[in-house]
Parts: sequence; structure tokens; C-alpha cells
Amino acid sequence: MIATLLCLALLCLAPETALSHAFPDHSDPKVGATVIGSPERVRVWFDGDLEPAFSTIMVHNAGNVMVDKKDGRVSLSDPRLLEVSVPRLPAGAYRVLWNVVARDGHRTQGDFTFTVK
Repeated sequence: MIATLLCLALLCLAPETALSHAFPDHSDPKVGATVIGSPERVRVWFDGDLEPAFSTIMVHNAGNVMVDKKDGRVSLSDPRLLEVSVPRLPAGAYRVLWNVVARDGHRTQGDFTFTVK
């Protein structure tokens, strides 16, 4: 009985395990970049593994029209990579919108822009 109470007391005093969200590490094109010519795809790498069923990525033009090929996905070979194909993009500003769920169940979302010259 005393051992059980002691174990419970120690568990209550132990620090909680931190659950993390997945945050972007880097992207291609880079955040805010101006690129010469259209990329074939837009990719965002995260600092943790993603849940493919609940992670999305889209690319919109300056008129807020979605211009990607609607094939956004978590890479089969890299669970930290979210990517989407794009057609040949004309010169202009583009906004990437992403929404991911980390393997621990936490959701994060964000966006960034790039420009095609």
C-alpha cells in the first residue's frame, strides 16, 4: 500500500511529456522568394512526421484562385515532406496554404508567398 502511494506521488511530481506540433523547417520555393520560371511543384518540409490523411497543401494565385494540380500529399518516401504539383505558372505572386496534423495529433496551419518572375 505504501509503495503504491509512493509511486502515485512520484508520478504526480514527474514533468509531463511535451507533445509537439509539426512546424515548417524549410520550403521550395523558399518563403518570400522570387524564382525565375515556374517550379514543377511546391514542397514544405516539417520538423516532425505528418499524418497523410489529415495534411493538405494548396497554391493560390493573386486572385485567390487555386492553381495547383490538386494532388497535394505527404511524400511516401519522407513523412516530413508535404508537396503539391503545379502547372506552368505565369509570372505573378502565389500563396501557399498548408494545414497539417502531426503524428501526435496536433494540428498546425500556415501560409507563405513566393513570386514567379
